[in-house]
Amino acid sequence: MSLIEDAAGVRENAHAPYSGFKVGAAILSAEGRVHLGCNVENVAYPEGTCAEAGAIASMIAAGDRRIAEVAVIADSPAPVPPCGGCRQKLAEFAAGEVVVTMATTSGATLAMTVAELLPGAFNAGFMINAENSAP
Repeated sequence: MSLIEDAAGVRENAHAPYSGFKVGAAILSAEGRVHLGCNVENVAYPEGTCAEAGAIASMIAAGDRRIAEVAVIADSPAPVPPCGGCRQKLAEFAAGEVVVTMATTSGATLAMTVAELLPGAFNAGFMINAENSAP
């Protein structure tokens, strides 16, 4: 099964009673395992969880730490990119050249690297200075 198929399968489990906009995400970790996530809305909109964030949480909970590839799918006229917050979350665990494939339920796809999705990403290197020696 492909990552897009994995994402399409978990998309069906999304909890989207307010928007009706279901999203599924699948992450292949550097360790070779697939981790899934779907969006979970909440009536207090800012409290929901994006599919990508759910897949990252699943990856971390399983003990993996590096993303090798990502697929995201939604029922939309065009492939939907991750939101800004999820782009930063992906950048935390993926090198810039990691490919994110965005797909629609009708079969359209668009592939971009994490670096293309979030040029100039904030990273731990910015936190290192004379007063603070970050890991």
